[in-house]
Amino acid sequence: MQRILLKLSGEALAGDKKMGFDEATVTKVAMQVKELVDSNIQVGIVIGGGNFWRGRTSETIDRTKADQIGMLATVMNCIYVSEIFRYVGMQTEVFTPFQCAAFTELFS
Repeated sequence: MQRILLKLSGEALAGDKKMGFDEATVTKVAMQVKELVDSNIQVGIVIGGGNFWRGRTSETIDRTKADQIGMLATVMNCIYVSEIFRYVGMQTEVFTPFQCAAFTELFS
C-alpha cells in the first residue's frame, strides 16, 4: 500500500474568505483525497491553523502562549476537516500531542 502525507494550510481551508472555513473548498479537497483513498492510497494530513491565528505577528503575547493558541486553532481545523471527510464517506482519526478529551487521540 502506498502512503502520502499532505500538508493543508489553515489559509487553504478558508478559501477566498481568508478567515474561518469555506465549506465548498474543504469539501472539494475532501473529494480529491477520497479519490486517493479509493485507489488504495493511505493519506495522512497535517493541518495548520493560520485561518484563525498568526501568533508570531504578536509583540504583546509570550511566544509560548501564542504557539499554544495556534495549536488550538489547528485542533479546531482538524476536527472540522475530519467531519467534512466523514461526510464524503471516509473514516478519520484526529491525533494531537496533548489531551483533548473525546475530540482527539493522543499521539507523541
